[in-house]
Amino acid sequence: MSWKNQGGGPWGSGPKGPWGSGPQSPGPNPPDLEDLLRRGQDRLQQLLPGGHLSGIGIAVVVIGALAVWGLSGFFRVQPDERGVILRFGKYVRDVGPGLQYHLPYPIETVLLPKALRVSTLSIGMTVIDDPARRGRTIRDVPEESLMLTGDENIVDVDFTVLWRIAPGPNGVGDFLFNIQNPEGTVKAVAESAMREVIGRSEIQPILTGARNTIESGVQELMQRILDHYGAGVQIQQVQMQKVDPPQQVIDSFRDVQAARADFERLQNEAQTYANRVIPEANGRAAQILQGAEGYKQQVIAEAKGQTSRFLSVLDEYKKAPDVTRQRIYLETMEHVLGNSDKLVVDQGAASQGVVPFLPLNELTRRGPPAAPSTQGGAK
Repeated sequence: MSWKNQGGGPWGSGPKGPWGSGPQSPGPNPPDLEDLLRRGQDRLQQLLPGGHLSGIGIAVVVIGALAVWGLSGFFRVQPDERGVILRFGKYVRDVGPGLQYHLPYPIETVLLPKALRVSTLSIGMTVIDDPARRGRTIRDVPEESLMLTGDENIVDVDFTVLWRIAPGPNGVGDFLFNIQNPEGTVKAVAESAMREVIGRSEIQPILTGARNTIESGVQELMQRILDHYGAGVQIQQVQMQKVDPPQQVIDSFRDVQAARADFERLQNEAQTYANRVIPEANGRAAQILQGAEGYKQQVIAEAKGQTSRFLSVLDEYKKAPDVTRQRIYLETMEHVLGNSDKLVVDQGAASQGVVPFLPLNELTRRGPPAAPSTQGGAK
């Protein structure tokens, strides 16, 4: 029999403690442990055959407890998960999706990390709920986004990192046991890698066409650092969301960008004009050179021909001077008078058939030039 049923215990009647005062709990009294045990024994005796715990009953209870304990080792792994089994807290193996089994607790336990899920991490910005707009809004975090470039300028960079647990036999184990805060570690490594790459670059390529180079450089540097840590994390992609100068000087930077764009446009237009004009000038120069070369060859050929003709005439002149002199005279007069409008008529007997009123000058203009007379013509 308990002391509670003997009039309040050894310190007198009533629910008093050893210091002369009872409990001051304003709430209901806690349940009596002995009463709960007694009720459990009564229900167990009602379920057992014979109404009392015999050897067979104890065996049935033990077998049932062992069966329930053994069946508690079944577990299900979802398609995007990976089951990591620990034996007394030590990594043993990992299993794929589906219904799997491990030894019941406390021998073995299982962890189910999202091994195939790609997580997104934002640096330089944060997404917060906006009750006024009934949605979400993006707020800048200057402590993370403001970075110093290699030419000592400040740039505001917002970027996101896509990462997942590294595949392979040791990826899940490294992810679970080598780093305590995976997301915080990835964020710190991402910010450090971006600052290092930005610190090696100048501001102008960062704002214009070097985004792909910077993203690939940050991804490689992050992966190298995380592999050195044994973090079991694979970087899928780095995306630069916003790259701007600081808000205080962004208008001036935009004016500089506009001026630079105008400079490049004018330079391209000048280059286009030069590409069009220079070939035309080269073509005309080549044409003039070819014409000059042709004229040169023509003059040389004519000079050589005249020289050959003169030499041949000289040879004939040496053979028959009088005949050659007469022939040269006649050819010269034919050449001189061939284009003249004047008519020379012999006044001798051969000119009696010429009509005086015939308009010889007009007939001569319309017709071919008259041949020199061979009978008594003037010399």
